[in-house]
Amino acid sequence: MDIKNSDAPVTTTTIDKNLIDAPTDNIYEAISIISKRAGQINGDIKKELLEKLDEFATYNDSLEEIFENKEQIEVSKFYERLPKPHALAVQEWLEGKIYHRNTKDEELEG
Repeated sequence: MDIKNSDAPVTTTTIDKNLIDAPTDNIYEAISIISKRAGQINGDIKKELLEKLDEFATYNDSLEEIFENKEQIEVSKFYERLPKPHALAVQEWLEGKIYHRNTKDEELEG
């Protein structure tokens, strides 16, 4: 999913419970799947942010020379304005972009 062009809400919104649990018929299973996806998205965003901030890193042992880097501040502000990982995961879930399967059904068939 393209995080930067997502139409996921940036603020808190109310979502119909029936839309969330429709694919699984179980609200707890749906929330568990969404939670796992939110963790994946969070990891991807964190990795990307750390890679970008690493470009600005200075390896100086002196604490006296701390200066502000405007580009670094802009990168940080950009990531702060992005929708939160849970909002992105819910949006993916509602759009049917998250693949899931019930392994208990597979165990019963086998």
